[in-house]
Amino acid sequence: MHGLNPQQSAAVAHIEGPMLVLAGAGSGKTRVIVEKIAHLIRSGRYPARRIAAITFTNKSAREMRERVAKRIKGDAADGLTVCTFHALGLRILQVEHARVGLRRGFSIFDSDDVLAQLRDLMPGAKPDAVQAMQSLVSSVKNAGLSPEQAAEAARSAREHEAAALYARYQQRLAAFNAVDFDDLIRLPVQLLEGSEEAVAAWRERIGYLLVDECQDTNDAQYRLLKAIAGPRANFTCVGDDDQSIYAWRGANPENLAQLARDYPDLIVVKLEQNYRCPNRVLRAANALIAHNPHEHPKTLWSAQPDGERIRVWECRDAAHEAERVAGEIHFLATSRKVEWGEFCILFRGNHQSRPLEKALQLLRIPYHLSGGTAFLDRGEVKDALAWLRLIANPEDDAAFLRAVQSPSRGIGATSLAKLAEMAQHAGLPLARAAESMSLLKQLQPRVANALGAFTDIVRGLRADAARLPPTELVRRLNEKSGLVAALREQCRSEELFRLRRGNLDELADWFEGATISGPGELAAQLALLSHADKGDPGNQVRLMSLHAAKGLEFRYVFIVGMDDSTLPHESSLDEGRLDEERRLLYVGITRAKEQLWLSYSREAQRWGTKVRLVPSRFFDELPAAELQRDGADPEADAARRAERASAGFASIRALLED
Repeated sequence: MHGLNPQQSAAVAHIEGPMLVLAGAGSGKTRVIVEKIAHLIRSGRYPARRIAAITFTNKSAREMRERVAKRIKGDAADGLTVCTFHALGLRILQVEHARVGLRRGFSIFDSDDVLAQLRDLMPGAKPDAVQAMQSLVSSVKNAGLSPEQAAEAARSAREHEAAALYARYQQRLAAFNAVDFDDLIRLPVQLLEGSEEAVAAWRERIGYLLVDECQDTNDAQYRLLKAIAGPRANFTCVGDDDQSIYAWRGANPENLAQLARDYPDLIVVKLEQNYRCPNRVLRAANALIAHNPHEHPKTLWSAQPDGERIRVWECRDAAHEAERVAGEIHFLATSRKVEWGEFCILFRGNHQSRPLEKALQLLRIPYHLSGGTAFLDRGEVKDALAWLRLIANPEDDAAFLRAVQSPSRGIGATSLAKLAEMAQHAGLPLARAAESMSLLKQLQPRVANALGAFTDIVRGLRADAARLPPTELVRRLNEKSGLVAALREQCRSEELFRLRRGNLDELADWFEGATISGPGELAAQLALLSHADKGDPGNQVRLMSLHAAKGLEFRYVFIVGMDDSTLPHESSLDEGRLDEERRLLYVGITRAKEQLWLSYSREAQRWGTKVRLVPSRFFDELPAAELQRDGADPEADAARRAERASAGFASIRALLED
């Protein structure tokens, strides 16, 4: 307990019965979870193999594992589970696959695969209609409903249509021996709530459960938590209702309040001491979030000094705003010798990044924009993943269709449609149909030969999978499949080829030293990897949405675009979701370790005309004493402008000399 404050110590020490730790921003919640795991192991009450810590991202899980490894020496932490909800669901399904109608080696469909299946089940439907149905089906699954339960719960014609589509879609998944991401939670919930034998076994496996970011759980995840915890309820949930900003993707912040109703003996500990922000920033954050209703109110405080007042800038337009932000960053970086990576610019929507990028480029400021093409979304990486899935599961038709065309083998859509028709008639998956000599004879000789060559490669790689370590298997796949050769032909420059070839090599490197049995587990682990940005952006100014900023911290934070149609967003105002917009700004404010800027524009170009913007209503909820507005102190403003102008001229001279 050394170095913990009294509230943190209380959260760590309690190991019997249900506990909720309300962890305010920057209050050291990860340290509390790590210390609690160490305490649970050292107490002798729970061996590491019976402890599971659940996070929401693979990055968080990896960091937590590393911190526990430093805290627990020797082999005492062997067998500890630290993973995401989806990874836990996958583990349950890999053990219990037969109980839920799956066969060993099942595939995991990503969102593109799901969309392709729904598109096929909705012939003639417009893309927007298919995507809308995908969202509806996903929301029903996140509520933990089966197709039959969804049909019973349907009220409108659209909900009945979605329930019928959901039923047909699940039949398609069963035929492919596949699940989607939502099934990784829904199916374990269905199993554990319906089988006394299964739930008893998993309660024995997991004696103590820790759940991070509990406010972000959806209904199905909350039910999974309850099923595993059981009547003993030996768990610790850590969360912050003030940082619940993911309702749009199914999170239910009411789950924190539901805990108290489901577990009357729940012990609640509040972590209110902040170790990140100056007190002035915390007073502003507290005043803002006090306008939201609270089941458990918190007041953040810090032992740090007040710091500088929060600067509020009124700008002409987005371009002027971007110029001011870039200029201030350049001035602080050069005059105070601040690393670029200490700065962050936050915005409500990704479209707001364009003028910021231009302004940063003009001043030669290196930056990293979060939300670009994720590593696993790159074409060559998805191609390799399709091959892995097909090697692991010959019944994965979606993987077959992508792999057989990656690279192109002269097998057109018409030939594939005919193969699919024959496969359906014969009751075979596409990969098995492509191995059938009697079926291949019904196709053109050129197509039959191409399919035969393809199946030979797959068969050879399947044999390799039984004896090669994962890294070597992926490297061999990249070569034998023809993916590397195809990239060589496609890329117009050697630099582009090296870049895309490097993505395939990196895919293999991810599994260096991994203890993974077979391509099925390899493909499953790949499917679970976060689609967040790959790697550390290094020493660059960070540009990101407020949603992406949660869990991060920076010395200097700029929040731009604070007008009353952007933050709060007009769609949230129309839908009555002002509370969540307020929480979003609260998250942004509490990222600042030293200084904070809030800015807005007077006007903007909308649909070809200039429109007058209104400053965000949230400014009225911030304490005036903590803000330094433009023009409020003319003498200080004049001195600041002169200082920055001098630095600006020096920068221009340096650029010209370059």
